[in-house]
Amino acid sequence: MKVSKINIKQITEARFKAFVMFTREPTVTFFTQELEFYSNDDTTILGTIVLDRVDNDYSCIILCRDEIGKFRAIDVKVDFKSIETAREWLIRKMRWHTGKGIKKFEQGGIIKKGVDIFTPQVLADKMNPYFKRLSEDLHFLPAKKIISELSRYFEDIDNNFVEQFQSTGFDARLWELYLFCFFTEENFKVKRENERPDFIIDKLMEEIAVEAVIVDRKKENPPKYYTPLKHKLPEEIRQDNINDMPLRFGSPLFSKLEKEYWNLPHVKGKAIILAIADFHDDQSMTWSFNAIMEYLYGFRYQHYHDKQGQLIISPEKINSYTKKSGAKVESGYFFQPKSENISAVLFSSTATISKFSRMGMQAGFGAINHKMYRMGAKYRNDPNASMAENFFYEVNESTQETWGEGVNLYHNPNALIPVNKELFPSIAHHELKDNLIHSSVPDFHPYFSYNQNIVFR
Repeated sequence: MKVSKINIKQITEARFKAFVMFTREPTVTFFTQELEFYSNDDTTILGTIVLDRVDNDYSCIILCRDEIGKFRAIDVKVDFKSIETAREWLIRKMRWHTGKGIKKFEQGGIIKKGVDIFTPQVLADKMNPYFKRLSEDLHFLPAKKIISELSRYFEDIDNNFVEQFQSTGFDARLWELYLFCFFTEENFKVKRENERPDFIIDKLMEEIAVEAVIVDRKKENPPKYYTPLKHKLPEEIRQDNINDMPLRFGSPLFSKLEKEYWNLPHVKGKAIILAIADFHDDQSMTWSFNAIMEYLYGFRYQHYHDKQGQLIISPEKINSYTKKSGAKVESGYFFQPKSENISAVLFSSTATISKFSRMGMQAGFGAINHKMYRMGAKYRNDPNASMAENFFYEVNESTQETWGEGVNLYHNPNALIPVNKELFPSIAHHELKDNLIHSSVPDFHPYFSYNQNIVFR
């Protein structure tokens, strides 16, 4: 009888992390470094070679799905003196485990079950068009697959997460799911043990309370199953960002002050972050991002270049915005009563379903006949630049996008408990000093982007 050879192949870090990022303890990454990643052909057995930063030797970890589908360690060996001997052991043992034919390894004990995102819980006529498209459209297959994986680890503290994700709360729940991915990647231990706020995140003995909120759609502008790409004219964008968008950001942020999270027993003494994203219209996150900073700090900035080519920025104080009713709303969220209890506001204009599609594509979840391209505008790393820089690239298994790419943290200058910037090393930080915004921005920091999907027949 002919026995076929069991193939063990090397895979990318992005693909490995798509399966196991949520199963490891965050503190492990502070004293170890994962170097190489392996899988068998049907991705039932995974393996990694790890460098111990303290002892400077190597360890091997082999993982398999447990009884509820989470990847967990089933075989570990430490103290290899060279990566070559570690690699030889890992591949041999992965073949041995594969040869046993076990697809799941029951480990018992207390296992927290995640959520089943895609089994329908609502009737077809109540289903959100975006959820329906995510479930059915081949263009969104990478997003569907990576969401299916990470949702195994996501705890539903409200007992209505899936129902809302499939119906009226798709955008808000997608934002929560994104934040779960971002905080995990940033090596926080994510705790979801209380109904509010949404997250308590913990790193290096510091805990932060995070409440997620979105700029939601109005009832007269419901989502549609398919919406052609809409581009606003530059003058329309400018006018919307001067008055209407600050009001849109202000309404949900101001309402959170009334909740007084800082008085909750499990929040007292902790920094508080409000995490907001804009979903009020199709593609709105591609142009509304300028308004959030103006609303938070209460300044608008004019700029010009002097004769030497140096960028000169001058602040202009914004006193208020005007509602359609004629009522005035004060600008400067961080200067309003009670806002001193809010440590910072986190914002991203790229945390959309397109983000999940790209992360799924680079993890190898795309179909063989599927091509994906990304285009947008990013931070220009030049102190005298006044305009963003365009970018374009193909999304595939060689790209290295992170969950934190494009995230901004706006620090409250009046915060009673400031946020330690070192806890968020991979994102952009913004602070107000002498009426000017001082920013620390990663080398690649997108302001917005689009995906273009092509499926070849």
